Amino acid sequence: MQEQDKNLKKEIEDVLRTNPDAAFTVEKIADVLKYHGSAAFKLIVQELVSLERDEMVVVTDNGSFQLNPEKRKLTGIFHANDKGFGFVAYDENQPDAYIAPDNTMYALNGDEVEFEITRPAAGSDRGPEGKVVAITERKYQTVVGPFNQGEDDHGFYGHLKLTDKKISKYQFYISDIGIKPTAGEVVTAQITEYPNAEHPDYMVGIAEQVIGSVDDPGIDILQIVYAHDIPAEFPTDVLEAADAIPDHVLDEELEGREDITDQTLVTIDGESSKDLDDAVTVWKLPNGNYHLGGVHIADVSHYVTPPGSVIDKEAYQRGTSVYLTDRVIPMLPRRLSNGICSLNEGVLRLCMSCDMEIDPEGNVIKHRIHPSYMKSKARMTYTAVNQIIEAHDENTMNRYKDLVPMFEDMADLHRILYKNRKNHGAIDFDDREAEIIVDEKGHAVDIKLRVRGLAERMIESFMLAANETVAQHYFEANVPFLYRVHETPDADRIKNFYEFLTAFGINVKGDPEHIKPKTLQNVLKKVAGQPEEAMVSVMLLRSLKQAKYSDQSLGHFGLAAPFYTHFTSPIRRYPDTTVHRLIHYYEDNGINAETKKTYAGVLDEIAVHSSETERRAVDAERDTDAMKKAEYMADHVGEEFDAVISSVLKFGMFVELPNTVEGLVHISRMNDDYYEYVEQFMALVGRGTRRTYKMGQPIRVKVVNVDVEHSAVDFDIVNPEETPVSDILPKRKPRSNNGRRNNDHRRSNKDGQKNHHGGNRNGSQRRNNSQSGNKPRH
Repeated sequence: MQEQDKNLKKEIEDVLRTNPDAAFTVEKIADVLKYHGSAAFKLIVQELVSLERDEMVVVTDNGSFQLNPEKRKLTGIFHANDKGFGFVAYDENQPDAYIAPDNTMYALNGDEVEFEITRPAAGSDRGPEGKVVAITERKYQTVVGPFNQGEDDHGFYGHLKLTDKKISKYQFYISDIGIKPTAGEVVTAQITEYPNAEHPDYMVGIAEQVIGSVDDPGIDILQIVYAHDIPAEFPTDVLEAADAIPDHVLDEELEGREDITDQTLVTIDGESSKDLDDAVTVWKLPNGNYHLGGVHIADVSHYVTPPGSVIDKEAYQRGTSVYLTDRVIPMLPRRLSNGICSLNEGVLRLCMSCDMEIDPEGNVIKHRIHPSYMKSKARMTYTAVNQIIEAHDENTMNRYKDLVPMFEDMADLHRILYKNRKNHGAIDFDDREAEIIVDEKGHAVDIKLRVRGLAERMIESFMLAANETVAQHYFEANVPFLYRVHETPDADRIKNFYEFLTAFGINVKGDPEHIKPKTLQNVLKKVAGQPEEAMVSVMLLRSLKQAKYSDQSLGHFGLAAPFYTHFTSPIRRYPDTTVHRLIHYYEDNGINAETKKTYAGVLDEIAVHSSETERRAVDAERDTDAMKKAEYMADHVGEEFDAVISSVLKFGMFVELPNTVEGLVHISRMNDDYYEYVEQFMALVGRGTRRTYKMGQPIRVKVVNVDVEHSAVDFDIVNPEETPVSDILPKRKPRSNNGRRNNDHRRSNKDGQKNHHGGNRNGSQRRNNSQSGNKPRH
């Protein structure tokens, strides 16, 4: 009933928005919505009262209802389509608003816009229509690309070839103001003229900086860095401030900290990691419990201080380190990230410690959070620890014989913590992650799957335990704090997910209005090892919300954790540095009404900005991986591969190779039959042969085309006659077309081939929850 009331409220609001100048009586609203009867009349009155209380509607002098003039315009993010139309995402609980080509005001993909609704939503399947009335904030202030000159430059100095696929359909001309690049140089340019009615297909700008040449190794990744507005170089004053920090711990810095240099502490990271920000130790207690004592994290906040210093401002602007195939763009200058902040073996380092006593069921029954100083006994790698606790390799065990008993205790504790998380309902997607191997020129030569062994999962368990413990501690202390949150998914999305599962014979019990992580965990358990496992995982991911930062403790749905924060990676994440800063502040100044005021007004801004910089980093990482995967596949055109269908759409299907490369089999290339899209089963079915293609289905494909510039790989189906058949195609009444086969559908979808490379909002887009093959984002 609550969901029904919410829908009615939205329907009434849409009616008023579609007719913003009109005043409606209750009876007129009921007629428009086709609601009849006294019960319906009463419900409409109740929702109008609620809308008036929300200041969404106003009551006219004659008692009618009208949209509040101050609420006429909505704000959202515009998502462009290559065909000219677009969608505005304005409410995570509502479907996006469709914007026709004539109503976009030439907004670019990602622009923040004001818009008005011109037609209300029609049921749950069709969102509202609207028109953009203002562009309030531009996504693109600058662009990057190779410079060239030609006869068709319309009197401008030259032009850039835009490499960002979201805006690559536009021409970009360089005016003769600013620097004068030469052909072949890759430059950044400030946009001075956006598409408009006079020139809807091009932009104009001023060349600002030459970042290299088109032939330079690595320039392709550097273009992505600049395209996402990620700071690539540290300003001089930041580097000078970092150089002024001593490269060793001073005696006076040890005051007020606990000495834990006698503990057997080790770091465990990937072979190539140089920013080591966590050290761990475990031992068994006489009472049968475990001492995870603990998770000791580099005290970056001690060096990135005071708030507002040049280093702090730069770290805030960057928000996170960015990992791009063959390079890392660090959040902090390397003198800090790889030097004084890194918990390098055998040297004194400052840290923030979270000591935990954990019972055999995996519950944290005691904990302490305190500043300390330490010395790492060994710089361990995941490979070496896996050789000890998984392979029991004799040589490795002999080399680290003094540490082997601790690693075995660590493995036991991990299994306990993992079982506890699963019992609470934590959802474990265990995403595959690719490692792209490049040569000395930066060219992709191989793609390997990163294997997450017991050591990787063990460190993840310890980091999760520390993050939960710290979050709960400061929540219960009732102080302003920064949290990592993953909110409960919307009931509508879960309901749609249930319907999707039903089509494949999977029945789920559970109220979408009160969904629990355990319910979704059980869904994944049902399909584990089955052909549809990957398909169900993808659809479940799409049903969940994105994790983000918040100054409110809203819990972490995916981890089934009521309290969660990011405490364990301050070298590479600004929110973690902020959490350490808060811990220091409350430790030094106590908890009272005055100290609570200090950070109360600033944490929300930090949370929003940190979420945005994380999204920026994820997008850059994804774009880089996609480009390098396409670059690798360009050397394999004409070759055949085994694949699995990862998603099916009206214009074709995406397939994924075992190495995680994804590409499109466009419907125009499926020439063995006329294929129709059956939405209920998310399948393409041949009208004559009944050959059926569904998500999760194994398939053999051949690489037929690769567009590295737009990170696109196109495939053909090998041996379509071996495709399974089905009877899921709806029966049609025969109709005469003089014996001709109607190819309008196939032709109308041809431009889908371009759309899938340009970020089609219905395409196969996965949320990446991992970073650099080491620590999880969560």
